[in-house]
Amino acid sequence: MAKVTVTNVNKVYDNGFQAVKNACFVAEDKEFVVLVGPSGCGKTTILRMIAGLETITGGEIAIGDKVVNNVLPKDRDIAMVFQNYALYPHMTVYENMAFALKLRKESKASIDKKVQHAADLLGIQSMLKSRPGQLSGGQRQRVALGRAIVRNPKVFLFDEPLSNLDAKLRVQMRSEIVKLHQQLQNTMVYVTHDQVEAMTMADKIVVMKDGVIQQIDLPLTVYNKPTNLFVAGFIGSPAINIVSGMLKSGDKGLDFVCDDYSLALTSNQAEVLTAYKDKPVIMGIRPEDIYDSRFDSMAAESRTVNVICEIVEPLGNEYIVYLKTANHSFTARFDPKDLPPKGELFPVTFDMSKVHFFDKDTEVCLI
Repeated sequence: MAKVTVTNVNKVYDNGFQAVKNACFVAEDKEFVVLVGPSGCGKTTILRMIAGLETITGGEIAIGDKVVNNVLPKDRDIAMVFQNYALYPHMTVYENMAFALKLRKESKASIDKKVQHAADLLGIQSMLKSRPGQLSGGQRQRVALGRAIVRNPKVFLFDEPLSNLDAKLRVQMRSEIVKLHQQLQNTMVYVTHDQVEAMTMADKIVVMKDGVIQQIDLPLTVYNKPTNLFVAGFIGSPAINIVSGMLKSGDKGLDFVCDDYSLALTSNQAEVLTAYKDKPVIMGIRPEDIYDSRFDSMAAESRTVNVICEIVEPLGNEYIVYLKTANHSFTARFDPKDLPPKGELFPVTFDMSKVHFFDKDTEVCLI
């Protein structure tokens, strides 16, 4: 197996558009790294450059200790799983999985052993004589995975492999790919625009926007300690609540003040943000950090806001609740047992210890 090292990689197309700007990250040996970001952010371009399907304008890509900038795709010892499966429709499942091994001129016994092993791992033994047209989307994706597994590559590359599947199959295939990684112990680089996939599958997340890497870290670190406003807003479902306001002197330190309400900062926040007193900032709070405080006699009044419940989305174990004040809207997660009345005014408390503050101009996270 081998690590993948991407060093100051750039990609500029003939029309002058720069799709990737000085990208740097390392997928360590046996690590599952997910590149995540909105459409057009450059994540698939990086994956294709690792695979050798796109030329590199500048920088270096190494697989193991070998720089592969000028190495042909077939000589990079990688296997790629595509969004559209890319199976040969006239071949059986067995023939699709065996095709690359036949091109290598491996023996029939070796090919059969590898195909049967991959089919056993993926639970597709009964499908080996079928053709792709006879299979469901999830079954075709398993075949595409099997075709990659038989090659026993140093690195697996996944280009949004679950995008064409329905919601239930996506969840199932997510867990199957994670199990596969645990069994095979290969290095895997996975591209997706779905932040839920990134959070649930990755050992390490690389968040991208407009060709630039925004943050590289563990999934929970990216969630709890975003480097900037974009990362905070992109990672998390429902998305983080964002409010613009000012930091002003309060009774016990600093208050966040907007046109609807004010909230007292914690002493630690006030100490860190002293330099931002009387300056505009952006506050971000996640839905799970807003509490229904109707029955909490200990709720701090300085961190409580009166809201109206507009919409309730029942999800069984929790409810997503859309709240509003005169000029702002919020999303919160509530326990079904404490569902607020729709259309009525009631108090919620903000857990200020979990709040993020961002610089108004640079959007960098301050705390």
